[in-house]
Amino acid sequence: MSPTPGRPVSVVLAGGGTGGHIEPMLALADALLRRSGAVPGGVRVTCLGTARGMETRLVPARGYDLRLIPPVPLPRKPTPDLLRVPGRVRAAVRETRALLDELSADVVVGFGGYVALPAYLAARGRRGRPGVPVVVHEQNALPGLANRIGARIAARVAVTVPDTPLRRGEHVGMPLRTAISSLDRPARRAEARAAFGLDADRPTLLVFGGSQGAASLNRAAVGAADALTAAGVQVLHARGPKNTDVAVPARPAGQPPYVVVDYLERMDLAYAAADLALCRAGAVTVAELSAVGLPAAFVPLPIGNGEQRRNALPVVEAGGGLLVEDADLSPAWIGEHLVPLLADPAALAGYAAHAAAAGVPDADERLADIVLEVAR
Repeated sequence: MSPTPGRPVSVVLAGGGTGGHIEPMLALADALLRRSGAVPGGVRVTCLGTARGMETRLVPARGYDLRLIPPVPLPRKPTPDLLRVPGRVRAAVRETRALLDELSADVVVGFGGYVALPAYLAARGRRGRPGVPVVVHEQNALPGLANRIGARIAARVAVTVPDTPLRRGEHVGMPLRTAISSLDRPARRAEARAAFGLDADRPTLLVFGGSQGAASLNRAAVGAADALTAAGVQVLHARGPKNTDVAVPARPAGQPPYVVVDYLERMDLAYAAADLALCRAGAVTVAELSAVGLPAAFVPLPIGNGEQRRNALPVVEAGGGLLVEDADLSPAWIGEHLVPLLADPAALAGYAAHAAAAGVPDADERLADIVLEVAR
């Protein structure tokens, strides 16, 4: 059913829970808002979430309407709680269906997780009434249960990683904030290094383990501090807000700095300051690094179903980075593999070019095209 002439196209986005779902949702919302003036009647964006997710803070802060629905967490293993899931799903679907009717939704876009599943099921037609068309976006190389279900009823399915096993999946990439996707790293390098107290012209390693940090990355990087310094490499290290025991003695005057911070508020400046990253391989991280052309040594999280390793593989296989298992990461590994690379500008430039070639900086616009086509 096409939107009624004269009224805004009503787009409902379901991507609450974690930052991995919320950030691409908000990047798409921004892209749709930029299109609003060119769409007859404009575009109205509503985000779905739950009271316990990060979306309660992030979505209103970006200026978007957030409507709450009951969460439907799915146990990973058979437990007595699994018996309660059907009832929870039915209740969440009823509330979500009422919201879709109230919002006169023209399209539902889901990003997976326990917010998306009720939205997918609520969008189906019922009792002779047409349903609301669905677009699915999958961030990881291995899709979760909600998106595997959503893909069966979706009008279009977009994926971040090529060859993601979802039926009819189109490689679109990861929608990113324009502060990242439009970042000119060389042009911002001097500003970025000054902002972090780094020297202007030294090779720079960025170390981060996600918003909470990563103990194995912290240990390995701190253990390699002297080897990095001796090679003329400076370091910007985000240890995580709870890891206050991670510290490096001040470098003697004239030696490269090793800057430790709890958290990086400005990832765009951190990327601009760096020549190489040592990091986890979450879907958003991999997409951002490749979009800005920053090579990385990826250390996949050693738990879960192996999706982080799969996320990084396309970039690594394209020559845009290295892959090291968490158990193999050590100060010695950094000294053997990263120190020589950071001392070789030509090799770094080659890795950076291959990383950029694997990136999709306009994924937000590509996904917005699909969403508006489906809504019409």
